[in-house]
This record gives sequence, structure tokens and C-alpha cells, in this order.
Amino acid sequence: MAILIDPPQVPGHGRFWSHLVSDTSLDELHVFAASIGLPPRAFERDHYDVPAEWYDAAVAAGALPVPSRDLVARLLDAGLRVRKGTGPVGEPR
Repeated sequence: MAILIDPPQVPGHGRFWSHLVSDTSLDELHVFAASIGLPPRAFERDHYDVPAEWYDAAVAAGALPVPSRDLVARLLDAGLRVRKGTGPVGEPR
């Protein structure tokens, strides 16, 4: 049961991004994201996109820093991974 975040390594829109996930449930993920002020529009299928400048705040709030490959592996193990173009989209609250 953990909220996980990978390092801000993905470039886009002039900044770098992390991914925030839960290895337990999307409900847990949505609650955590709301608690740190992430807007619902930051949610994409199975994760929140987190700008690099929010990374430290997410970790301070309890997100566990992990390498990107570990984040994906934990999502797969939990059955929460949703690939583009497949499966339902988890809706944020």
C-alpha cells in the first residue's frame, strides 16, 4: 500500500515531469493527489503527471520515490496499469 513517484525525467511543455501512482487503488491515488493540490486534469489513465517543481512536496507528503521501471512494475503487479488505447479510464474525483 503505497503512493509512488518516479524522478522528473519526462520532458514536455518546457518542463520535466514525474508520474504519481498508487499500488493499491485509484481511489487512494485520487485522495492523495487532491491532498497535495494536483488538479483532476493532471490524471491520465492510471497516473497523475506531476511537474518537477511539485516533486519534493509530493515526497514530503508521503509519496515513495522509486525508479520509473519499479513504478511500472508495481502498477502491473497491482493490476492497475492501463495502456493507451486499452481498457477503461479511471476517473478522478
